[in-house]
Amino acid sequence: MTTHQSFGDTVVAWQKKHGRHDLPWQNTQDPYVVWLSEIMLQQTQVNTVRAYFARFMARFPTVADLASAHQDEVMGLWSGLGYYSRARNMHRAAQDVVSLHGGVFPRSAEALQTLPGIGRSTAAAVASLCFGEPIAILDGNVKRVLTRYLGFKEDLAFAQVEKKVWAMAQTLLPQHDVKQSMPPYTQGLMDLGATVCTPKKPQCVVCPLAQTCVAKLEGQPETYPVKTRKLKRTSEQLWLLQAVTRAGDVWLMQRPPTGVWGGLYCLPVFQSFDALLAALPTTHHAQLQEGGVIKHVLTHKDLHLHPVALNLPSPEQLGTLMGEGRWSTKTDWPSLGLPAPIRKLLER
Repeated sequence: MTTHQSFGDTVVAWQKKHGRHDLPWQNTQDPYVVWLSEIMLQQTQVNTVRAYFARFMARFPTVADLASAHQDEVMGLWSGLGYYSRARNMHRAAQDVVSLHGGVFPRSAEALQTLPGIGRSTAAAVASLCFGEPIAILDGNVKRVLTRYLGFKEDLAFAQVEKKVWAMAQTLLPQHDVKQSMPPYTQGLMDLGATVCTPKKPQCVVCPLAQTCVAKLEGQPETYPVKTRKLKRTSEQLWLLQAVTRAGDVWLMQRPPTGVWGGLYCLPVFQSFDALLAALPTTHHAQLQEGGVIKHVLTHKDLHLHPVALNLPSPEQLGTLMGEGRWSTKTDWPSLGLPAPIRKLLER
């Protein structure tokens, strides 16, 4: 029977026999590889990350390669993965590792948190998986495993409550051969959350913690974790000017660094069709062709995109009218960092 004292050791033993061992970022203690995968896996499914991870490792095999790259290339490779601030912070963090740490990742979770985009759980993941530091992680999967196991009923919507879970997580670490046990323990918790202790229909029958899991004993594992405060979904209508020449050049502008699609290249965006018209000479108005509405779902917002095509015989100086922008050729724009719906629209 699992006790709080043997929790960590039970997870280690289970991971070695039943956990995942075939992910491309596993079976290494290279902090660059682990960090890159951890950033990509935030809010993103493993199956989606695999291809992006492979492309990044092929183009940027070391942290120095990533640090020396132009941000446009980094964003281009990230395009479609979403949550683009992750890519900008990742690029900055690589530059800091090179410039401030001689190209070597810090070895402690505390020091790792000084790098851009690395929070408490990501820092703990890298430190425990690569350096055997006895420190707990607490991503979404792990919160679910721990709150169910402990029967923790307090509301995680409140920061002070989450601090309690952090403290309890630290008491559940392996007790034997700690430095060697931390990598399989950390991986094991993530594996349990991803493959066994899932949000819906958890497979308690094969869980190594089932005998002493409070949620299992209660018969209501899906009621954990408790988090009452949820962000309300909103929606927004946006109009996109798709100005294209006969040669296939398209007019693109770089989005502001913050907000939706921050830092990405995009078709000019307007809050209304009237605003789009106002940005163009009236001589162009008759040439505009409205397309069908495209719905793009973000985490807490639905975007309803209205593409408006403007076919031009040759490049025209839209810059003075549309703000800062540029013509991108049909061989140039595919490598830029573009929002996923804009890329799909241009590929049609």
